[in-house]
Amino acid sequence: MNQELAEITALQAVAYILGQEKQRDWLMNETGLSPSDFIQSADSPEILAGVLDFLLAHEEMLIDFCSAQNIDPAQPAKARRFFPGAVLEY
Repeated sequence: MNQELAEITALQAVAYILGQEKQRDWLMNETGLSPSDFIQSADSPEILAGVLDFLLAHEEMLIDFCSAQNIDPAQPAKARRFFPGAVLEY
């Protein structure tokens, strides 16, 4: 895992969540952001960190995301370490 792959993984998570109405609404309710606010700042490191945190906190969504992207379920946790506020374990 490197910074570039971490950013790609996080952006894929953004696209996945925004593409799923239930998950998008859930994220918007938890963050208080509007969809337009979120889209305008979706590439900020803090937003990407928050999206990965959201994904990592919801196992079923995480599994669905990783399956849809054909990636190892550990990849989002590895990617999270490259963004602000990372903790050592997820």
